[in-house]
Amino acid sequence: MDLAFDLIALVVVVTAVGGLARRWSLPGPLLLLVVGIGGSFLPRFEGFTLDPDLVLVGLLPPLLYAAAVRTSLLDLRHNIRPIASLSVGLVVATTLGVGYVVWWLLPVPLAAAFALGAVVAPPDAVAATAIARRVGLPRRIVTILEGEGLVNDATALVCLGAAITAITGHISALEISREFAVSAVGGTAVGVLVAVAVGKVRAHVDDVLTQTSISLVTPFLAYLVAEEVHASGVLAVVITGLILGHKATLLQSASSRLFERSNWSTIEFLLENAVFLLIGLQVRSILSGVGDSELSAGRIALAAVATFGAVVVLRALWVFASVGFLRRGVADDEDAAATFSWQGTTVVAWAGMRGVVTLAAAFVLPEETPHREVLVLMAFVVAAASLLLEGSSLPMLVARLGLAAPDHHEDALQAAAVYQRAATAGLAELDALDLSEVAPEVVGRLRRRSLERADSVWERLGGSDETPSQAYARLRAQMLAVERAEVLRIRSTGTVPHEVLQQVLDALDVEESVLELAHPSSTAEREVDLQAPGTGSGCEHLVAASEQPIPAPLTPTGCEECLRDGTPWVHLRLCLACGHVGCCDSSVGNHATHHFEGSGHPVMRSFELGEAWRWCYEDDLLG
Repeated sequence: MDLAFDLIALVVVVTAVGGLARRWSLPGPLLLLVVGIGGSFLPRFEGFTLDPDLVLVGLLPPLLYAAAVRTSLLDLRHNIRPIASLSVGLVVATTLGVGYVVWWLLPVPLAAAFALGAVVAPPDAVAATAIARRVGLPRRIVTILEGEGLVNDATALVCLGAAITAITGHISALEISREFAVSAVGGTAVGVLVAVAVGKVRAHVDDVLTQTSISLVTPFLAYLVAEEVHASGVLAVVITGLILGHKATLLQSASSRLFERSNWSTIEFLLENAVFLLIGLQVRSILSGVGDSELSAGRIALAAVATFGAVVVLRALWVFASVGFLRRGVADDEDAAATFSWQGTTVVAWAGMRGVVTLAAAFVLPEETPHREVLVLMAFVVAAASLLLEGSSLPMLVARLGLAAPDHHEDALQAAAVYQRAATAGLAELDALDLSEVAPEVVGRLRRRSLERADSVWERLGGSDETPSQAYARLRAQMLAVERAEVLRIRSTGTVPHEVLQQVLDALDVEESVLELAHPSSTAEREVDLQAPGTGSGCEHLVAASEQPIPAPLTPTGCEECLRDGTPWVHLRLCLACGHVGCCDSSVGNHATHHFEGSGHPVMRSFELGEAWRWCYEDDLLG
């Protein structure tokens, strides 16, 4: 009963504090850490210590897997050099650098000092990306930090294993190199094999619940198999998650992906928040363990502060020293310029928050390690200080440096272009089918439905107060509320079987969730014109249009045909060949498209305030 009570209390506190942090826009990990430190002094948690096996086997695999399945394999591959530099090179450098600092300050063997260096070397994947996403860092920086956090634990644990072996015996540099190779190659091989095996099983499973159950077991399977063959379980989990996430659209149905994503979001929320609470709950037991140390409090404090300082300084030196090498060979685009600028480099250097792996690894140190309790305390100080100091100051640093967050207007523009090209491909397939026995009403409905998604995203651009899609969503939501109330009234009569009513309620829920996916935004108040990525490039029509001056609009006050006929418009488009102003496809007349069909002029430009993007009707491309 005590265990059940503690688990329930843990979930309640994590949910409550995490929910309040989101509502008040506070950093949840930091708030939970503070709550945990306070809770450690309650009588119930006296002597509380976190079992390292619980973290390394029970918490770490699902957390890494949840992060890996939503991480782009292509983005990681494009940023492999900075990720490898941070997750391998920096971890080894930190292990050695911190080790020598600790060895100089404390009477411990060099192997034990290196062990502590390995313990504090890896930044926490959960802490870094959770805070990075919340403060709105450029996507490439988030990708680099995420990739670093996914891989660096494997490097650190190998370094820790070698140091522990040296504490209890002897290990040569050749043996360490061999252990690295076996760990990396073996972990990668196991990850690929598990991903292939799970993928083959999933290809023959249609049931959503079974698919989700397979997903929940997968990270533990990859970790345990890898550890059994003395390879890196962490790396195996990451590789498995990356491959299965990349192949999810081919292996799973849409409903399976949605259901699984929802389940993993819940699991990740509970586990990653519980991690920081558990870190804080160990404070009292760590402090009591140091109470009997023969070392003075001043010397311990100095060593702890020096270790944290060494961790911060070594990361900064490594990042700034390697930025020139990392930028070589990378496409010189706006994203790369922001990432490898001194502002982006400063953020990467400062975003080195440590977390639960550091604390769990500290407790792996053998009992016979000299001054073990002091080393554990120092590991906690590094983890807590990095979270409280670096984590709390990172949002302010990002704001001061002026790093731009991803622009949701540009995201909407790119999404609209993708939807448009997908719709065009779908309509081409429809035209290729034999529709001789299909009612014209059905064909018309298919065509309208194919274009509705693209039109609704195009409507997010521009400055209309309420677009047709927004009006539809608002009115349909009101109708759904009334329809649901009527179904619930029917349920209260007991005249219809529960299973039938639940099917109807589920259908209403699905439709409402689709409406909630729309996040309309306006570009009317942008200070800089919204332009498509790669402006000036693309097809020959876009290139030719970019080389010509923009013609004067024939009807600068609105759509030429709408002004003539008295019909309303949603957004306006300018023909770059003749200056005709027409309304978009969400408008009643679709006059911009009709102008292209009648004139053959392929390129138009947005005629909305704050927008400068162009679209080629001929090739369905942004420019």
